[in-house]
Amino acid sequence: MRTDNIIKSPDMTRPDRLPPGQHLREDWPILHYGDVQDTELPKWIFKITGLVDQQKELTHEEFSNLPHVDILTDIHCVTGWSKYDNLWRGVSTAVIKDLVKIHETARFVTIHAAGEFTTNLPIEEFFKEDCLFASRHNGELLDLDHGYPLRLVIPALYFWKSAKWVTGVEFTEKDSPGFWERNGYHNHGDPWKEERYSQ
Repeated sequence: MRTDNIIKSPDMTRPDRLPPGQHLREDWPILHYGDVQDTELPKWIFKITGLVDQQKELTHEEFSNLPHVDILTDIHCVTGWSKYDNLWRGVSTAVIKDLVKIHETARFVTIHAAGEFTTNLPIEEFFKEDCLFASRHNGELLDLDHGYPLRLVIPALYFWKSAKWVTGVEFTEKDSPGFWERNGYHNHGDPWKEERYSQ
C-alpha cells in the first residue's frame, strides 16, 4: 500500500495492530547476541549467491547507489514488545531481481550477516513489497547497535528475522535454519500466530 510515495506495511491497516502477547514501547530496545559488529565501509561487500545465473558482489558505494524506497512499518519483537510507525529508507529486496537472474528452483533465502550470523526466509516472504535492506530509520542513519551499515526489514515476521549487519543473500532450493532458528526460535516467526519458539 502506497501513501505519498511511502509504502505502508499491510499489517498497519489492521483494526488492532498489536499482535497477541505484545505490549507497546516508545523506545527501541537494543537486543542482539554477541558483540556489536563494527564494519569498515571500504571493506564491506554485499554478496548475492546461491541459485542465481551469476553471483554478484557490490561495494558499499555501489549498493548505496541502488534505487531507494521509504517504507512505514511496525516492529514486533519475539521478547514481547512492539514499536509502531517506523519509517525505513533503503533498497527494496525486489531490486535484487534487477541485479541477478534467480533460478526457478530457488524456494528459500538465507540472509548472511557479520559475525557469521544467518537467518532464513521463504522466498515469497523476502520479496514482499514492504521488505527492504534499510540504512536509515526515522530519518537518521542506523547506528551500530541497530545494524549499521545495513539491516534487513521483514515487517510481517518477528524482528529477529530482520537481521542486523547484513552482508549478503543466498538463494537456495532447501530451507536452512539460521542462528536463532537453530537455537530454539520458530523457523517461520509469524507474530499474529505467536510463532515464537520451536515446538
